[in-house]
Amino acid sequence: MACNLPFSQGDGASIAQLNGRRQMPTTRRKGARRSARKYGKAAGKSVEAAVRRMEEGKLLSGKAGHGGRVTSRKQAIAIGLSEARKRGAKVPPPPR
Repeated sequence: MACNLPFSQGDGASIAQLNGRRQMPTTRRKGARRSARKYGKAAGKSVEAAVRRMEEGKLLSGKAGHGGRVTSRKQAIAIGLSEARKRGAKVPPPPR
């Protein structure tokens, strides 16, 4: 016995579409906000430059480079963020 209902054919039409109603788009609640970037683009470039200098063996630690060569990736990132802070880039304050 064949049924004359259009959604029984298996053509993928949903019941809401068949009733002539459109589904509401999924949106955020009114109170929900997007989180802002913690680090600015300039900070990212400064960190990239510091890591690149570390890989080339040209990144030195300490004032005027008297601390020796940096070999740790974490230390290179910290130096890059510190340089970005000095230039005024958007970087959160260092942890205490």
